[in-house]
Amino acid sequence: MRKLLPALMAAALVLLPAMAQAETRHDEQLWINLTVMGPVSGDLVYFGELQPRFGDGVSRTETAIMRGAIGWRFSPAVTLYQGYAHVVQPVDGGRDVNEERSFQQISWNIGKPWGGELSSRTRLEQRWRSDGRDMGWRAREMLRYEKPLKPGVQGPSALIYSELFVALNDTDWGARGGFDQIRNFVGLEIPVKGATTIEAGYLNQWIDQGAGRSRMNHAAAISLWVRH
Repeated sequence: MRKLLPALMAAALVLLPAMAQAETRHDEQLWINLTVMGPVSGDLVYFGELQPRFGDGVSRTETAIMRGAIGWRFSPAVTLYQGYAHVVQPVDGGRDVNEERSFQQISWNIGKPWGGELSSRTRLEQRWRSDGRDMGWRAREMLRYEKPLKPGVQGPSALIYSELFVALNDTDWGARGGFDQIRNFVGLEIPVKGATTIEAGYLNQWIDQGAGRSRMNHAAAISLWVRH
C-alpha cells in the first residue's frame, strides 16, 4: 500500500504531458464545496454536500451538484455509503441538462505512512441524464494523502489526491466505455474549529471527450468540511 500512492501520482505526471498533446481545450475555473457530515445514531452516519462550479474563465455557473448519503461505519477505518446526487448543467439559451445519480461508496482509512494519513474512496455510480434514456455506469477511485507541516502541532497539513474515473458502458447521451477523466489536487488542509477544516488549492481535471479531443480545467478549489 505504501507504494500505491506514489505510483498513482507518478502515473498522473507521466500521463498529463501526453494528454496535453491531444486537441485540448483549457479553461480556468472555481470549484466551491460545502460538506456536512457526522453520526445519525451509533454507527449510522451521513454526509450532505453542495458544490457549485464556475467555468468559462469563472464567468458563469457550469455545474451545480447536490449530493447526500447514508452510511454504516463497520470499523474506525471502513464506512459503506448509499447515496444520491442531483446535478444541473446550465445551458445558455437552452434547457438545463439534469443528471440523477445513485451511488455506492466505500471510504477506507488505509493507514499513516510517512508521518501522514492515507485514505481511499471507491465509488460506483448509476447515472441518468435528461438528454437521453440510457443508464450509465461509472467507477471512481480516489487516493488521498495529507501530512502535517509541523508534526505534533495542530495546524495546516499538506494535501494531495488523485481520482480516476472509468465509464463502464456506452450511453445514448454521450458516455463511452473506458477512461473518462482524472483529477489531481495539491493544496492545504487548514483546521478551523474542532474537526471542521478548510481545504484550498489547485485542481487539474483532464477529461477525454473522444475523437482525439480533450478538455483540461485548471480550478481553484475551496472546500469547507463541517464534521460534528
